[in-house]
Amino acid sequence: EDQDPSEFLFALSTPAPRTQEAMSTMELAEVSTDALMREVQRRLECQAKPDKRLILIGPPGCGKGTQSPKIKTDHCLCHLATGDMLRAAVSAGTPNGIRAKNAMESGALVSDDIVVGIIEEAIKTTACRNGFILDGFPRTVPQAEMLDKMLSMKGVSVDRVLDFQIPDAVLVERIEGRWIHANSGRSYHTKFFPPKVAGVDDVTGEPLMKRKDDNVDTLKSRLSAFHAQTQPVIDYYSRSERVTAIAANKPSKEVEAQIASALN
Repeated sequence: EDQDPSEFLFALSTPAPRTQEAMSTMELAEVSTDALMREVQRRLECQAKPDKRLILIGPPGCGKGTQSPKIKTDHCLCHLATGDMLRAAVSAGTPNGIRAKNAMESGALVSDDIVVGIIEEAIKTTACRNGFILDGFPRTVPQAEMLDKMLSMKGVSVDRVLDFQIPDAVLVERIEGRWIHANSGRSYHTKFFPPKVAGVDDVTGEPLMKRKDDNVDTLKSRLSAFHAQTQPVIDYYSRSERVTAIAANKPSKEVEAQIASALN
């Protein structure tokens, strides 16, 4: 199978130390011509697409994780999950990463201005040149206001907020029936996607397990916190008519169609 050349092209698109440049060139030589041409074609197509800055909001288990990779690919956006960005910034030793590390080591919470600063660093990268998908932020109105202020200083704004709506009872059913294969991450559901043999992974034959937080009490607590915290954010963006409700309790293709209608 062809290697994905995008990471190598990305590495070559920015200045690099001589040793890194030589390494990238060697790795690039291992990628097939067909794969390189597909990547070049993809980038040319991306240049013609309009910029988009999106926020995905929805409770745990609503399907954001299923839809975000398709949105990312279709619109040539980068996907920004705050937890991943925070860890990457700390690891890379960026100015805001250092501030975040100092806060965590002192036992303090990472402040909103640090998180917004990390987002600001991330959206400067080549991967985000067409825009971004923010997942997991903002969670409060002050965070939304701070994000809007940072973007407005760059002459842009959040274009669309996708509000993934799904009844709590459906989420409880989804979580209760979910089983996973720990080593691979493969997920099953006793009702919607059962394994061939109950309690056993289809591929390896190894036993399946429940995640620690896949229980009704934990989920209900998380849902209660989500609704209380997030509804004011939805109301905030609704005032500027930037929110589109997505009926997430639908088959995947129908959810995709709703998203396409909202973004095109």
